[in-house]
Amino acid sequence: MIRKTLAVAALAAMPLLAPVPAQAQRAALPTDPAADWSVPTSEHRIAVEGGKVWARVNGTIGEGAAPVIIIHGGPGGTHVTFGGLLSLADQRPVILYDQLDSGMSDRPENPANWRPERFVAELEAIRRELGVERWHVIGHSWGSALALEYAAAYPQHTASAVLSGTFLSTSHWITGTNLLIRDLPDDVGAAIRACEGPTPPAPDVCEPATAAFYAAYNGRADRPAPLPEANAYRARYGGKGFNAKVYNTMWGPTEFRASGSLASYDASGLLSRVDGSRIMFVIGQYDEARIDTVQDFAALTPGAELAVVPGGSHAFISERPEIAEAIYRDWMTRIDAREAAE
Repeated sequence: MIRKTLAVAALAAMPLLAPVPAQAQRAALPTDPAADWSVPTSEHRIAVEGGKVWARVNGTIGEGAAPVIIIHGGPGGTHVTFGGLLSLADQRPVILYDQLDSGMSDRPENPANWRPERFVAELEAIRRELGVERWHVIGHSWGSALALEYAAAYPQHTASAVLSGTFLSTSHWITGTNLLIRDLPDDVGAAIRACEGPTPPAPDVCEPATAAFYAAYNGRADRPAPLPEANAYRARYGGKGFNAKVYNTMWGPTEFRASGSLASYDASGLLSRVDGSRIMFVIGQYDEARIDTVQDFAALTPGAELAVVPGGSHAFISERPEIAEAIYRDWMTRIDAREAAE
């Protein structure tokens, strides 16, 4: 949903996956907790079912507004893209973490751990360990499903949930990606369909076609180049990086079909069980999460808000960082003010 198995596709979608130049690795990271790509105020290894997960906090829990935790995508992705949102720590503690089996967290490589309910319980374990009473949860892509599941399971601890680059249903996602393929040039669409068939053509056909899909919907050509601090951050905090085994086991080999354990996943039924006035959907104008699909989700969530990042794709956080941060900041500030008035 946010990460791919083909290297060319991954590079097209996420600029931070490119090799980090040696000089960038040596770049100094900011020490101000409210600076993007900064070092953390504290780091933690937190016991969860199956092992320990790594988490970092910018700011001090209990000071400022309600904390926010940001949930990465994948499955099997890492937190590194969200280092560009650490400036939110000028108002509230910002918590980033890597899910079990990815990034800086333990890698037991046990498929028995790769269940949505265990990932949700992982979030709750982090909350308890850090001593957070109530927080905002921002989930991106696969992380948005976890954010919704958490909000439904723990409403007493959820100030709000942001479903960013929204994935909630595998059938909706697959339908959407196949519709997006139709919008590509005919030769590209034909190549992708052939590559997804029983006798796919050679990689020199499939890789450029897949890269063209991601260039349109998950990492557009006009995205800014990563800052030296961003490259240095990834070198320092990337850990073991993306876990393709988790992705392939839970999802499948490509974005266009799901053959893993999430093949029948659908959390959209939870939308009627949460307080819609505390739910926000955020997508890019050219997102893999199609706007009509997300509008349908929003219609199932009375009181919810929907924000569209102009010019952004599924990777809008790195493509339009100032706009993405402003949307998240404004949303949480408004929710905080409402809670203070209640």
